[in-house]
Amino acid sequence: MPRNRLVEWFGRTVLRLGGWRMAGEFPDLPKFVLIAAPHSSNWDGLWGFAVKLGMGMKLSILGKDALIKAPLIGRLATWQGVIGVNRNAAHGVVDQAAMAIRKADRMWFTIAPEGTRKWVDRWKPGFWHIARAAGVPVVPAYFDYATRTLGIGPPFQLTSDMHADIARIQRWYAPFKGRNHDVVQPDQTTKDRQ
Repeated sequence: MPRNRLVEWFGRTVLRLGGWRMAGEFPDLPKFVLIAAPHSSNWDGLWGFAVKLGMGMKLSILGKDALIKAPLIGRLATWQGVIGVNRNAAHGVVDQAAMAIRKADRMWFTIAPEGTRKWVDRWKPGFWHIARAAGVPVVPAYFDYATRTLGIGPPFQLTSDMHADIARIQRWYAPFKGRNHDVVQPDQTTKDRQ
């Protein structure tokens, strides 16, 4: 994505005016699945978008294919990294997302593992299935409202044990406080076979 100094300045200004700061660095990897949590407020989207603009990053997300086909909105959505998916296709959304990642030379695919801003008692495993099918790691990003920090963590290499992988990532999120709720923590009886 070509750099646009004005757009980057705008993103950094929004963060500064909101009292937010960035912590950590994005890994030097061409492809990964970036998960953002805890996702507990519409404000998360504003701060996340400001980081995206301020750092001049292209992050990809899923959107309805009808959005991509819309004349003006479609071009804007594509420019912002929206990947159109057909939810009625024979091969599912996970397959379409994994295929898009595999075909790309470079893609940072972003998803909220909770799937909603409401509190959930477990994460949706779509991010894990997408990363495994694409053969890429998962990189955690966090919103910590206690310290007004948006941060990036280390890449998690996935194993064949989905439940242990998700539990391990959820435990990593334990210190970070969302606006309305924190990341659900795994049951302590869950075995983590790292």
